[in-house]
Amino acid sequence: MQLTLLILIFLPLLEIYLMIKVGSIIGAFNTIFITIITAIVGMYFAKLQGLSTLKSALENLRVNKSSLTEIVHGFCLVIAAFLLILPGFLTDFFGFLLLIPYTRNLILKNFFPKARDNNVDIIEINPEEIEEHDKFK
Repeated sequence: MQLTLLILIFLPLLEIYLMIKVGSIIGAFNTIFITIITAIVGMYFAKLQGLSTLKSALENLRVNKSSLTEIVHGFCLVIAAFLLILPGFLTDFFGFLLLIPYTRNLILKNFFPKARDNNVDIIEINPEEIEEHDKFK
């Protein structure tokens, strides 16, 4: 609760500070233009990556494999799209990091080690039928 409150207070302040600093260097209209362009480009790539992840998940379902990794990657893409929609350079930076498959894999490997485990250990057994008179021997 407190971390969320701190993020909701300080993230917009940090974004405003960065926009003012960048705007003083490259100009206000260029800053607004870059913010809009990064949102449009980011949403385009989020759509492409999302469709690719969906195809991979459907292929895994077709061959009866676990698609946990694709679900987690899809969730990361939703977060990336949300961060790219928010105006600001810091959120765009983290949004683009989540869009790039290599950095997304690094983030997932370091923060969620169980999410990358696709191999499920399966123990196969051969059941035997036990006769009623063999139970008590």
